[in-house]
Amino acid sequence: MTVRESTFYGFANPVDPRPEEMQAWAYHPEAVPIDAMPGDWDLLISGDVLAPTLFELAMDRQCPARRFALHCMYIYAADGVRQNATGLRKRRLKKFVERAEEVGDEPMAIWAHNCRVLMSRPETFDYSDWIEGGLVRHPRRLGMFGR
Repeated sequence: MTVRESTFYGFANPVDPRPEEMQAWAYHPEAVPIDAMPGDWDLLISGDVLAPTLFELAMDRQCPARRFALHCMYIYAADGVRQNATGLRKRRLKKFVERAEEVGDEPMAIWAHNCRVLMSRPETFDYSDWIEGGLVRHPRRLGMFGR
């Protein structure tokens, strides 16, 4: 049985979901609506533990929660360019960007491009775009010199 065929029964701990719970939920997001989750749930789960799962969900064109996963990857990326970001985060982000450039579709190519812009010019960071979902709601390629 694949994750898509299985039923989602809920999170053991919603503020610290396991990767397999996150993946199962993403194919059945109606089971637990996002607005029923703890406040700032997107920020809570957009860390190193779930990043590989969120990236795979964002890459999956058939995933019902794809936009949410992409939003989380924007949060992950924004955190990964901070001056005090861990080396692991920076290396992992670079690998995600490279993979999205190689095999991703348009939304993932835009995400990768925007990550590259932010990596090269961290001062262009805009909270509403990267953390509040602006780049997911209004997809666009950021310019290297300005918005």
